[in-house]
Amino acid sequence: MMEPLTIGILAGGVFAGLSGASLAALKGWNGWLELKRMELTHDIGDRHLPPAGNRIEMADLRERVRKLEAIAAGIDL
Repeated sequence: MMEPLTIGILAGGVFAGLSGASLAALKGWNGWLELKRMELTHDIGDRHLPPAGNRIEMADLRERVRKLEAIAAGIDL
């Protein structure tokens, strides 16, 4: 039979190994949750911006208005 000291050392090693694996898994889980939080907050920030096509269209319209104002003011571009 095994001695009590050997059983204790073996149990302590198993416990230390499980503790280390648990801590590594917990760090990985927290990192994954942080990544998902960042993705969600990034998506919310993008929802307030119009799509890229609309932004280009707005820039085009602003340029046309600027040119029309310049023509109305008599400034030659």
